Amino acid sequence: MLTRRTAVALLAAASIVAAADLGFVSRADAETMLPGPLVTAQWLNDHLKEVVVLDVRDDLKQLTAEPKFKVDAATGVRTLVETGGHIPGALSVDFAKIREMRTVEGMKLNAMMPTKEFFQKAMQEAGLDKGVTVVIAPVGQSIESLDMATRLFFQLKYFGDDNIAVLNGGTNGWMAAGYPVSTEAIPAKQGNWAATAERKELLATTEDVKQAIQDHKHQLVDARPVAQYYGLVKSPVVLAAGHVSGAFSLPTEAVSRAINGAQQFMAADAYRALFKQQGIDPARPLISYCNTGHLASGGWFIAYEILGNKSAKMYGGSMNEWTHLKNPVVALPQ
Repeated sequence: MLTRRTAVALLAAASIVAAADLGFVSRADAETMLPGPLVTAQWLNDHLKEVVVLDVRDDLKQLTAEPKFKVDAATGVRTLVETGGHIPGALSVDFAKIREMRTVEGMKLNAMMPTKEFFQKAMQEAGLDKGVTVVIAPVGQSIESLDMATRLFFQLKYFGDDNIAVLNGGTNGWMAAGYPVSTEAIPAKQGNWAATAERKELLATTEDVKQAIQDHKHQLVDARPVAQYYGLVKSPVVLAAGHVSGAFSLPTEAVSRAINGAQQFMAADAYRALFKQQGIDPARPLISYCNTGHLASGGWFIAYEILGNKSAKMYGGSMNEWTHLKNPVVALPQ
């Protein structure tokens, strides 16, 4: 016969296992539950000792720079004017080092989806251990910064980690909420994080994109600025300006909102409305692309994580691979 204490213990254990199966419980601390793919600065402050913060950016000098503010003489309101520092205790991830040069049909292409071995080594060198709850903190000053976080999120998920979230607004949002940053150098640390899967159902190939053009079973979503979509300007990493035939535009100009100097992802209802205005069905299968899979990860994150479209994929090679393989594009006449 079960005692009352034993019954309570078994019920608690069952609850923890069930929550872990849903991917919202830290394997290191079963009391820490992520509220979803996005967390607020307040939530992170309340749980800072229970999670691992991964600071991701491409300018590592900012990590030890003092942030600069201006103060309104009349109201005393302090506004961030220059980013600096990092969330105390954060690990540092150099965005330039999480993607890999890969050879595709004899051509070397930069900033491609990494191999399992390459990415595992990058995460270990950043100091990340396995079995922890991860909150990814971009700087947050631009959509490009937010999408560094979503690209890291995508790769962690692709290689088997589900216990991850993005800090909405990033470090800038953290400071705007009144929380302190550190300007001390982040010490080097070797982690033991391990890639445990390769979820190919999340990643679209060039052949998948070609098939989508033919059968329209997947919507193609261009997650770049409007000018790049129409071919008015061209990224230096691609060979031809314009977009993939039949692709819908999900412009970077419209996918985040500035709040107190920090770009933030919006609520699901706002994205449903935006998708419909752009001709995109938020519930149908889609493939998000950009130039190198950086901004595309943001489009994928919005569709897959915020809107719950589990048929969403990201084209890792994006226009970099597409144009180097001499595939056609559509652009306005020059």
